[in-house]
Amino acid sequence: MSDSTQGNGRLFGVGLGPGDPELVTIKAARILASAPVVAFFAKKGAPGKARATLDRWIGDRCIELPLLYPLTTEIPFCDPAYVEEMRGFYAEASGAVADHLQAGRDVALVCAGDPLFYGSFMHLFIRLKDRFEVEVIPGVTGMSGCWSAAKIPMTWGDDVLSVLPGTLDAASLTRHLMSSDAAVIIKIGENLGKIRAAIAKAGRADAAIYVECATRENEIVLPLIEKTDDIGPYFSMILIPGQGRRP
Repeated sequence: MSDSTQGNGRLFGVGLGPGDPELVTIKAARILASAPVVAFFAKKGAPGKARATLDRWIGDRCIELPLLYPLTTEIPFCDPAYVEEMRGFYAEASGAVADHLQAGRDVALVCAGDPLFYGSFMHLFIRLKDRFEVEVIPGVTGMSGCWSAAKIPMTWGDDVLSVLPGTLDAASLTRHLMSSDAAVIIKIGENLGKIRAAIAKAGRADAAIYVECATRENEIVLPLIEKTDDIGPYFSMILIPGQGRRP
């Protein structure tokens, strides 16, 4: 990899896809194999979803730069304490990446799914893009992995697809579900009970599909009405396919 004209390294935002290492793109694999520094987000005490996909791709001499979240879902994201804590974390993480870039080393900052679709990469990108050369390598989105695992055609003809964070309040979820042809609900976790109630109120329960750990060995796909508990990973998803125009 070549450095920028200023002698700095380049920042690569690399999407790793939904989890199956074979869904890493050829370009992403090439960059990871030659990057002197690979950075990844993780929770303290856990390797992180992105790191779990990396083993077969990164070089032996690669410097690993873990960026450890100070918290994830311990307090609500709208709590001022959460906002302040995460602002400080992203500033510190940006500084750690910038140190390598200023030393002339390229950095591949990886993330699950696609870097610019609800990805933590975006928080560093906006802090570093005016100082360093940045290239973004798109990845297969988590929702693509989910609907492929479920073998569900999601959108037909003129269907409108909505992507809804499960962190929305119940009324907002219901309103969007009632106006959307097709929907993907992300950020499940402890929000599952609220999401289930909103789906039922919108009259979409019979069509909803729950997907957990898509494209991984422990993948789970089942109708939401068959999932009787309200326990699920934060990164699970619920799919509601459209039924629009078909020839």
